[in-house]
Amino acid sequence: MNNIFLLDGGVGQEIYKRAGKPASPLWSAKVMMDNPDIVKAVHQDFIRAGASIITVNSYACTPTRLARDSQVELFEKLQLQALQTAASARSELGLTAGDVSIAGCLPPLTASYIVDERGFSELKQEYEQIVAIQNPGVDLFLIETIASIKEAKAAVEAALPSGKPVWLGLTLSDTTPNQLRSGESIEEALSALKPYVLGALLFNCSFPEIIGKGLESLMELEMPFGGYGNAFTSITALKPGGTVNLLSERKDMGEEQYAAQVMDWVSKGATVVGGCCEVSPAHISYLRDQLRAGGYRIIPV
Repeated sequence: MNNIFLLDGGVGQEIYKRAGKPASPLWSAKVMMDNPDIVKAVHQDFIRAGASIITVNSYACTPTRLARDSQVELFEKLQLQALQTAASARSELGLTAGDVSIAGCLPPLTASYIVDERGFSELKQEYEQIVAIQNPGVDLFLIETIASIKEAKAAVEAALPSGKPVWLGLTLSDTTPNQLRSGESIEEALSALKPYVLGALLFNCSFPEIIGKGLESLMELEMPFGGYGNAFTSITALKPGGTVNLLSERKDMGEEQYAAQVMDWVSKGATVVGGCCEVSPAHISYLRDQLRAGGYRIIPV
């Protein structure tokens, strides 16, 4: 029986929808400040759906974003609250790290889908701040939605000294196959990342169809690989400081359609799968059932 790591889905989007409040540049972090029980319930619903890994709700809680959108003084408070909420969600279901892993979140520092133009050292130092706070409360680090090689290397170098497994998620161009959103090729990224000991290499928050094509470049890797796609119609309307209400959901990516995409990835050798924005607990539940029916065993890290 083959093992699969099953990530959760679009936690931030799910929180935003359940809150029923106007969108904020702080996204799901604003809901966490006002109503942490919503965040905990989303984590628990993804666990019940079959996710063996949940990611802390700190995607928007970087120093750079907080300095732009709110108060940088909230940084440590929000990071710790995200860690505590994920831990409570797991423990209140009577589960431990042997049942469900908690992933720390190392997101784009400025905004999703764009290249951060700052220098490597500045990026690495900011990632190190996040790692220092999250490390005691997580089982692995998930670097996600990274648009360029420079940002990927900065996050990886900040996370590896933690001693925890480090998984890297790169986001791919919606229009040009086999390219990161920076315009750099997957081949260039693989060459640049070769010196690092990663636990897994992933493509995320891109069209599922694009991820499927990109994974063909990873099939010879001697490490776990996989992906978790979004179900947005387009991400072009979102700019730094913008809010998620500017984006719309695909109507052709329901539970069955998304699972069909992911099962194709698995057929290519992917062993780490899940969902990103607009992928709900219902999507993950259906995917879990398809994986089990295919003879796969879902495990934590």
